[in-house]
Amino acid sequence: MDVRVETVAAAQAPARAAPRIASIDLMRGVVMIIMAIDHVRDYFSPFPYEPTDLSKASPALFLTRWITHFCAPTFVFLAGTSAFLYARGAGSRGRVQRFLLTRGLWLVLLELTWISFCWRFDLNGVNFQVIWALGWSMVVLAALLYLPRAAMAAVGLALVFGHNAFDGWHYRDFPGAAGWAWALLHEPRFETLASGYQIAALYPLVPWAGVMALGYVFGDVLLLPAAQRDRWMRGLGGAAVLLFILLRLSNYYGDAQQWTANARGTLYTLLDALNTTKYPPSLQYLLMTLGPVLLLLPWLERWRGALADRVTVFGRVPFFFYLLHLPLIHLASDIAVRIAFRTTVPAFSKQLPAGYEPSLARVYLVWLLLILLLYPLCRWYAGYKARHKEYWWLSYL
Repeated sequence: MDVRVETVAAAQAPARAAPRIASIDLMRGVVMIIMAIDHVRDYFSPFPYEPTDLSKASPALFLTRWITHFCAPTFVFLAGTSAFLYARGAGSRGRVQRFLLTRGLWLVLLELTWISFCWRFDLNGVNFQVIWALGWSMVVLAALLYLPRAAMAAVGLALVFGHNAFDGWHYRDFPGAAGWAWALLHEPRFETLASGYQIAALYPLVPWAGVMALGYVFGDVLLLPAAQRDRWMRGLGGAAVLLFILLRLSNYYGDAQQWTANARGTLYTLLDALNTTKYPPSLQYLLMTLGPVLLLLPWLERWRGALADRVTVFGRVPFFFYLLHLPLIHLASDIAVRIAFRTTVPAFSKQLPAGYEPSLARVYLVWLLLILLLYPLCRWYAGYKARHKEYWWLSYL
Protein backbone atom coordinates (compact mmCIF):
# COMPACT_ATOMS: atom_id res chain seq x y z
CA MET A 1 0.00 0.00 0.00
CA ASP A 2 0.97 3.65 -0.20
CA VAL A 3 3.54 4.30 2.51
CA ARG A 4 4.94 7.49 0.99
CA VAL A 5 4.52 10.17 3.61
CA GLU A 6 4.94 13.91 3.70
CA THR A 7 4.61 14.84 7.37
CA VAL A 8 3.59 13.38 10.69
CA ALA A 9 1.77 16.27 12.24
CA ALA A 10 0.93 19.78 11.19
CA ALA A 11 3.06 21.19 14.00
CA GLN A 12 6.19 19.53 12.67
CA ALA A 13 8.37 20.93 9.91
CA PRO A 14 7.85 19.13 6.58
CA ALA A 15 10.31 16.37 5.80
CA ARG A 16 12.60 16.72 2.83
CA ALA A 17 10.94 14.97 -0.09
CA ALA A 18 11.97 11.37 -0.55
CA PRO A 19 13.60 10.57 -3.89
CA ARG A 20 11.07 9.44 -6.50
CA ILE A 21 11.79 6.01 -7.92
CA ALA A 22 9.60 5.53 -10.98
CA SER A 23 9.73 1.75 -10.86
CA ILE A 24 8.32 1.65 -7.32
CA ASP A 25 5.10 3.46 -8.26
CA LEU A 26 4.83 1.48 -11.48
CA MET A 27 5.26 -1.85 -9.72
CA ARG A 28 2.73 -0.87 -7.09
CA GLY A 29 0.31 0.13 -9.84
CA VAL A 30 0.78 -3.16 -11.65
CA VAL A 31 0.10 -5.27 -8.58
CA MET A 32 -2.91 -3.17 -7.55
CA ILE A 33 -4.47 -3.77 -10.95
CA ILE A 34 -3.67 -7.49 -10.79
CA MET A 35 -4.99 -7.78 -7.24
CA ALA A 36 -8.42 -6.61 -8.36
CA ILE A 37 -8.73 -9.67 -10.63
CA ASP A 38 -8.81 -11.99 -7.64
CA HIS A 39 -11.35 -9.94 -5.73
CA VAL A 40 -13.63 -9.69 -8.76
CA ARG A 41 -13.38 -13.48 -9.12
CA ASP A 42 -14.32 -13.93 -5.45
CA TYR A 43 -17.59 -12.06 -5.92
CA PHE A 44 -18.55 -12.33 -9.58
CA SER A 45 -17.49 -15.88 -10.37
CA PRO A 46 -16.98 -18.08 -7.30
CA PHE A 47 -16.23 -21.70 -8.16
CA PRO A 48 -17.51 -24.64 -6.09
CA TYR A 49 -13.88 -25.65 -5.50
CA GLU A 50 -10.63 -23.82 -4.82
CA PRO A 51 -8.94 -22.39 -7.94
CA THR A 52 -5.68 -23.98 -6.78
CA ASP A 53 -7.25 -27.46 -6.55
CA LEU A 54 -5.52 -29.01 -9.55
CA SER A 55 -7.66 -32.12 -9.39
CA LYS A 56 -10.56 -29.94 -10.61
CA ALA A 57 -9.36 -26.47 -11.69
CA SER A 58 -8.49 -25.63 -15.28
CA PRO A 59 -5.08 -24.12 -16.11
CA ALA A 60 -6.79 -20.79 -16.87
CA LEU A 61 -8.51 -20.70 -13.47
CA PHE A 62 -5.35 -21.74 -11.64
CA LEU A 63 -3.23 -19.10 -13.38
CA THR A 64 -5.90 -16.43 -12.77
CA ARG A 65 -5.43 -17.11 -9.07
CA TRP A 66 -1.67 -17.71 -9.24
CA ILE A 67 -0.80 -14.39 -10.88
CA THR A 68 -2.37 -12.57 -7.93
CA HIS A 69 0.08 -14.28 -5.56
CA PHE A 70 2.57 -11.59 -6.52
CA CYS A 71 0.48 -8.82 -4.97
CA ALA A 72 0.71 -9.22 -1.18
CA PRO A 73 4.50 -9.85 -1.07
CA THR A 74 5.08 -6.84 -3.33
CA PHE A 75 2.82 -4.62 -1.20
CA VAL A 76 4.64 -5.51 2.00
CA PHE A 77 8.16 -5.46 0.55
CA LEU A 78 7.71 -2.08 -1.13
CA ALA A 79 6.07 -0.69 2.01
CA GLY A 80 9.38 -1.32 3.74
CA THR A 81 11.27 0.27 0.84
CA SER A 82 9.06 3.34 0.90
CA ALA A 83 9.64 3.67 4.65
CA PHE A 84 13.38 3.66 3.92
CA LEU A 85 13.01 6.40 1.31
CA TYR A 86 10.96 8.51 3.71
CA ALA A 87 13.54 8.02 6.45
CA ARG A 88 16.17 9.54 4.14
CA GLY A 89 14.45 12.91 4.45
CA ALA A 90 12.64 12.63 7.79
CA GLY A 91 15.41 14.21 9.84
CA SER A 92 15.27 11.84 12.80
CA ARG A 93 14.70 8.20 13.59
CA GLY A 94 12.03 9.14 16.12
CA ARG A 95 10.00 10.87 13.46
CA VAL A 96 10.02 7.78 11.24
CA GLN A 97 9.15 5.55 14.17
CA ARG A 98 6.20 7.73 15.18
CA PHE A 99 4.82 7.66 11.67
CA LEU A 100 5.26 3.89 11.29
CA LEU A 101 3.58 3.32 14.66
CA THR A 102 0.62 5.60 14.02
CA ARG A 103 0.23 4.56 10.39
CA GLY A 104 0.46 0.89 11.33
CA LEU A 105 -2.16 1.10 14.07
CA TRP A 106 -4.42 3.13 11.74
CA LEU A 107 -4.23 0.35 9.15
CA VAL A 108 -5.05 -2.27 11.78
CA LEU A 109 -8.08 -0.24 12.89
CA LEU A 110 -9.32 0.08 9.30
CA GLU A 111 -8.88 -3.66 8.73
CA LEU A 112 -10.98 -4.45 11.79
CA THR A 113 -13.74 -1.99 10.84
CA TRP A 114 -14.32 -0.60 7.35
CA ILE A 115 -12.39 -3.22 5.39
CA SER A 116 -13.88 -6.20 7.24
CA PHE A 117 -17.33 -4.72 6.72
CA CYS A 118 -16.67 -4.26 2.99
CA TRP A 119 -15.70 -7.91 2.64
CA ARG A 120 -18.80 -9.12 4.46
CA PHE A 121 -21.47 -6.38 4.39
CA ASP A 122 -22.43 -7.40 7.91
CA LEU A 123 -21.08 -6.98 11.45
CA ASN A 124 -21.01 -10.67 12.29
CA GLY A 125 -17.30 -11.24 11.78
CA VAL A 126 -13.86 -9.76 11.30
CA ASN A 127 -10.97 -10.47 8.93
CA PHE A 128 -7.26 -10.23 9.64
CA GLN A 129 -5.86 -9.93 6.13
CA VAL A 130 -3.21 -8.03 4.20
CA ILE A 131 -3.92 -4.59 5.70
CA TRP A 132 -3.72 -6.12 9.17
CA ALA A 133 -0.35 -7.67 8.27
CA LEU A 134 0.89 -4.39 6.79
CA GLY A 135 -0.11 -2.45 9.87
CA TRP A 136 1.54 -4.71 12.43
CA SER A 137 4.62 -5.11 10.22
CA MET A 138 5.02 -1.32 10.32
CA VAL A 139 4.84 -1.44 14.11
CA VAL A 140 7.54 -4.13 14.13
CA LEU A 141 9.64 -2.13 11.67
CA ALA A 142 9.44 0.90 13.97
CA ALA A 143 11.11 -1.21 16.67
CA LEU A 144 13.67 -2.67 14.28
CA LEU A 145 14.90 0.83 13.40
CA TYR A 146 16.94 0.75 16.62
CA LEU A 147 19.11 -1.94 15.00
CA PRO A 148 22.04 -1.44 12.63
CA ARG A 149 21.15 -2.21 9.02
CA ALA A 150 23.03 -5.54 9.04
CA ALA A 151 21.15 -6.67 12.15
CA MET A 152 17.83 -5.67 10.60
CA ALA A 153 18.68 -7.69 7.49
CA ALA A 154 19.58 -10.68 9.69
CA VAL A 155 16.23 -10.47 11.51
CA GLY A 156 14.33 -10.21 8.23
CA LEU A 157 16.16 -13.17 6.72
CA ALA A 158 15.65 -15.23 9.87
CA LEU A 159 11.89 -14.60 9.84
CA VAL A 160 11.51 -15.32 6.11
CA PHE A 161 13.86 -18.31 5.90
CA GLY A 162 13.27 -19.78 9.34
CA HIS A 163 9.54 -19.74 9.97
CA ASN A 164 8.87 -22.91 7.97
CA ALA A 165 10.95 -24.82 10.52
CA PHE A 166 7.89 -24.49 12.78
CA ASP A 167 5.34 -25.85 10.31
CA GLY A 168 4.86 -28.92 12.50
CA TRP A 169 3.50 -26.77 15.35
CA HIS A 170 -0.22 -25.98 15.22
CA TYR A 171 -2.44 -23.65 17.18
CA ARG A 172 -4.54 -26.60 18.35
CA ASP A 173 -1.47 -27.83 20.23
CA PHE A 174 -1.60 -24.74 22.48
CA PRO A 175 -4.25 -24.05 25.12
CA GLY A 176 -6.59 -21.06 25.04
CA ALA A 177 -5.05 -17.68 24.33
CA ALA A 178 -1.70 -19.27 23.47
CA GLY A 179 -3.38 -21.00 20.53
CA TRP A 180 -4.68 -17.68 19.22
CA ALA A 181 -1.26 -16.09 19.70
CA TRP A 182 0.34 -18.86 17.66
CA ALA A 183 -2.29 -18.49 14.93
CA LEU A 184 -1.75 -14.74 14.69
CA LEU A 185 2.01 -15.24 14.47
CA HIS A 186 2.40 -18.30 12.28
CA GLU A 187 -0.71 -20.24 11.21
CA PRO A 188 -4.02 -19.21 9.63
CA ARG A 189 -7.13 -19.80 11.70
CA PHE A 190 -10.83 -19.51 10.94
CA GLU A 191 -13.22 -19.82 13.87
CA THR A 192 -16.96 -19.41 14.34
CA LEU A 193 -17.69 -18.57 17.96
CA ALA A 194 -20.70 -19.87 19.87
CA SER A 195 -22.45 -16.58 19.19
CA GLY A 196 -22.00 -17.09 15.44
CA TYR A 197 -19.33 -14.38 15.21
CA GLN A 198 -16.63 -15.35 12.70
CA ILE A 199 -12.91 -14.62 12.97
CA ALA A 200 -10.75 -15.16 9.89
CA ALA A 201 -7.05 -14.76 10.72
CA LEU A 202 -5.44 -15.40 7.33
CA TYR A 203 -2.20 -13.38 7.45
CA PRO A 204 0.13 -14.61 10.23
CA LEU A 205 2.57 -11.87 11.11
CA VAL A 206 5.99 -13.50 11.42
CA PRO A 207 6.90 -13.92 7.73
CA TRP A 208 5.26 -10.64 6.67
CA ALA A 209 7.22 -8.62 9.23
CA GLY A 210 10.37 -10.21 7.83
CA VAL A 211 9.40 -9.25 4.27
CA MET A 212 8.89 -5.62 5.28
CA ALA A 213 12.23 -5.52 7.10
CA LEU A 214 13.98 -6.85 3.98
CA GLY A 215 12.16 -4.24 1.88
CA TYR A 216 13.56 -1.53 4.15
CA VAL A 217 17.09 -2.90 3.78
CA PHE A 218 16.57 -3.12 0.01
CA GLY A 219 16.22 0.66 -0.03
CA ASP A 220 20.02 0.95 0.09
CA VAL A 221 20.16 -0.75 -3.31
CA LEU A 222 17.91 1.90 -4.86
CA LEU A 223 20.38 4.64 -3.93
CA LEU A 224 23.17 3.08 -5.98
CA PRO A 225 24.06 4.41 -9.46
CA ALA A 226 21.63 3.06 -12.05
CA ALA A 227 23.92 0.44 -13.62
CA GLN A 228 25.06 -0.88 -10.26
CA ARG A 229 21.49 -0.84 -8.91
CA ASP A 230 20.26 -2.87 -11.88
CA ARG A 231 23.02 -5.45 -11.39
CA TRP A 232 22.07 -5.85 -7.74
CA MET A 233 18.37 -6.24 -8.53
CA ARG A 234 19.01 -8.77 -11.28
CA GLY A 235 21.45 -10.65 -9.09
CA LEU A 236 19.12 -10.78 -6.08
CA GLY A 237 16.10 -11.61 -8.23
CA GLY A 238 17.92 -14.32 -10.16
CA ALA A 239 19.29 -15.85 -6.96
CA ALA A 240 15.79 -15.93 -5.44
CA VAL A 241 14.32 -17.63 -8.51
CA LEU A 242 17.17 -20.17 -8.65
CA LEU A 243 16.80 -20.97 -4.95
CA PHE A 244 13.06 -21.41 -5.43
CA ILE A 245 13.62 -23.90 -8.23
CA LEU A 246 16.17 -25.87 -6.20
CA LEU A 247 14.02 -25.99 -3.07
CA ARG A 248 10.85 -26.77 -4.99
CA LEU A 249 12.36 -29.57 -7.03
CA SER A 250 13.90 -31.13 -3.95
CA ASN A 251 10.74 -30.87 -1.80
CA TYR A 252 13.25 -30.54 1.03
CA TYR A 253 12.37 -27.34 2.88
CA GLY A 254 10.44 -24.14 2.61
CA ASP A 255 6.84 -25.22 1.95
CA ALA A 256 4.50 -27.55 3.81
CA GLN A 257 2.68 -28.33 0.54
CA GLN A 258 4.96 -30.55 -1.52
CA TRP A 259 4.41 -31.05 -5.21
CA THR A 260 3.78 -34.46 -6.79
CA ALA A 261 3.19 -35.84 -10.27
CA ASN A 262 -0.37 -34.94 -11.24
CA ALA A 263 -2.57 -37.66 -12.71
CA ARG A 264 -4.01 -35.15 -15.22
CA GLY A 265 -0.69 -34.87 -17.07
CA THR A 266 2.56 -32.95 -17.45
CA LEU A 267 0.99 -29.47 -17.60
CA TYR A 268 -0.81 -30.01 -14.30
CA THR A 269 2.36 -31.37 -12.74
CA LEU A 270 4.18 -28.16 -13.73
CA LEU A 271 1.34 -26.09 -12.28
CA ASP A 272 1.51 -28.16 -9.09
CA ALA A 273 5.15 -27.16 -8.75
CA LEU A 274 3.98 -23.51 -8.73
CA ASN A 275 1.25 -24.23 -6.19
CA THR A 276 3.06 -22.97 -3.09
CA THR A 277 1.53 -21.98 0.24
CA LYS A 278 0.30 -18.41 0.74
CA TYR A 279 -1.25 -18.77 4.22
CA PRO A 280 1.23 -18.27 5.79
CA PRO A 281 3.58 -17.26 2.95
CA SER A 282 6.15 -20.02 2.74
CA LEU A 283 9.78 -19.40 1.94
CA GLN A 284 9.21 -20.94 -1.49
CA TYR A 285 6.16 -18.73 -2.07
CA LEU A 286 8.16 -15.59 -1.24
CA LEU A 287 11.10 -16.63 -3.42
CA MET A 288 8.72 -17.45 -6.28
CA THR A 289 7.04 -14.03 -6.12
CA LEU A 290 9.68 -11.54 -4.96
CA GLY A 291 12.39 -12.96 -7.23
CA PRO A 292 10.57 -12.06 -10.47
CA VAL A 293 9.54 -8.69 -9.00
CA LEU A 294 13.20 -7.79 -8.44
CA LEU A 295 14.02 -8.91 -11.97
CA LEU A 296 11.23 -6.73 -13.36
CA LEU A 297 12.10 -3.53 -11.50
CA PRO A 298 15.04 -2.50 -13.77
CA TRP A 299 12.79 -2.77 -16.83
CA LEU A 300 10.00 -0.82 -15.15
CA GLU A 301 12.44 1.99 -14.37
CA ARG A 302 12.75 2.50 -18.14
CA TRP A 303 9.10 1.98 -19.07
CA ARG A 304 7.65 5.22 -20.45
CA GLY A 305 4.55 6.23 -22.33
CA ALA A 306 0.83 6.78 -21.85
CA LEU A 307 0.13 3.31 -20.45
CA ALA A 308 2.97 3.57 -17.93
CA ASP A 309 1.63 6.96 -16.82
CA ARG A 310 -1.82 5.52 -16.24
CA VAL A 311 -0.53 2.52 -14.30
CA THR A 312 1.58 4.86 -12.18
CA VAL A 313 -1.58 6.70 -11.10
CA PHE A 314 -2.75 3.58 -9.26
CA GLY A 315 0.70 3.12 -7.76
CA ARG A 316 0.70 6.63 -6.29
CA VAL A 317 -2.57 6.11 -4.38
CA PRO A 318 -2.81 2.34 -3.82
CA PHE A 319 -4.50 2.52 -0.42
CA PHE A 320 -7.17 4.86 -1.78
CA PHE A 321 -7.72 2.33 -4.58
CA TYR A 322 -7.94 -0.50 -2.06
CA LEU A 323 -10.49 1.25 0.14
CA LEU A 324 -12.73 1.95 -2.88
CA HIS A 325 -12.50 -1.23 -4.91
CA LEU A 326 -13.79 -3.65 -2.26
CA PRO A 327 -17.19 -2.02 -1.59
CA LEU A 328 -17.66 -1.34 -5.31
CA ILE A 329 -17.04 -4.98 -6.26
CA HIS A 330 -19.17 -6.34 -3.42
CA LEU A 331 -22.09 -3.98 -4.02
CA ALA A 332 -22.05 -4.54 -7.78
CA SER A 333 -22.03 -8.32 -7.32
CA ASP A 334 -24.96 -8.17 -4.90
CA ILE A 335 -26.95 -6.12 -7.40
CA ALA A 336 -26.03 -8.47 -10.27
CA VAL A 337 -27.05 -11.57 -8.31
CA ARG A 338 -30.36 -10.01 -7.27
CA ILE A 339 -31.14 -9.05 -10.88
CA ALA A 340 -30.11 -12.41 -12.34
CA PHE A 341 -31.41 -14.80 -9.68
CA ARG A 342 -33.91 -12.79 -7.59
CA THR A 343 -31.96 -13.68 -4.47
CA THR A 344 -28.87 -12.77 -2.46
CA VAL A 345 -25.85 -14.92 -1.70
CA PRO A 346 -23.66 -14.42 1.40
CA ALA A 347 -20.08 -13.49 0.58
CA PHE A 348 -17.89 -16.52 -0.17
CA SER A 349 -20.83 -18.88 0.20
CA LYS A 350 -20.58 -22.22 -1.59
CA GLN A 351 -24.40 -22.37 -1.73
CA LEU A 352 -24.71 -20.89 -5.20
CA PRO A 353 -28.06 -20.12 -6.88
CA ALA A 354 -29.66 -22.72 -9.10
CA GLY A 355 -28.62 -22.15 -12.70
CA TYR A 356 -25.45 -20.27 -11.76
CA GLU A 357 -22.38 -20.98 -13.90
CA PRO A 358 -18.91 -19.58 -13.10
CA SER A 359 -17.19 -17.70 -15.92
CA LEU A 360 -13.67 -16.37 -16.21
CA ALA A 361 -14.77 -14.25 -19.17
CA ARG A 362 -17.19 -12.49 -16.82
CA VAL A 363 -14.37 -12.00 -14.30
CA TYR A 364 -12.10 -10.27 -16.78
CA LEU A 365 -14.89 -8.12 -18.24
CA VAL A 366 -15.96 -6.85 -14.81
CA TRP A 367 -12.33 -6.35 -13.82
CA LEU A 368 -11.68 -4.18 -16.89
CA LEU A 369 -14.79 -2.09 -16.17
CA LEU A 370 -13.69 -1.68 -12.56
CA ILE A 371 -10.24 -0.40 -13.56
CA LEU A 372 -11.77 2.04 -16.05
CA LEU A 373 -14.16 3.31 -13.38
CA LEU A 374 -11.53 3.76 -10.68
CA TYR A 375 -8.86 5.38 -12.86
CA PRO A 376 -10.37 8.91 -12.94
CA LEU A 377 -11.05 8.76 -9.19
CA CYS A 378 -7.48 7.72 -8.46
CA ARG A 379 -6.10 10.34 -10.85
CA TRP A 380 -8.12 13.03 -9.09
CA TYR A 381 -6.95 11.94 -5.64
CA ALA A 382 -3.32 11.66 -6.73
CA GLY A 383 -3.51 15.24 -8.02
CA TYR A 384 -5.25 16.44 -4.88
CA LYS A 385 -2.53 14.94 -2.67
CA ALA A 386 0.20 16.49 -4.81
CA ARG A 387 -1.42 19.94 -4.57
CA HIS A 388 -2.09 19.79 -0.83
CA LYS A 389 1.04 18.53 0.85
CA GLU A 390 0.23 20.74 3.82
CA TYR A 391 -2.60 18.36 4.78
CA TRP A 392 -0.69 15.81 6.85
CA TRP A 393 -3.71 13.52 7.19
CA LEU A 394 -3.71 12.75 3.46
CA SER A 395 -0.65 10.54 4.03
CA TYR A 396 -2.94 8.15 5.94
CA LEU A 397 -5.11 7.54 2.86
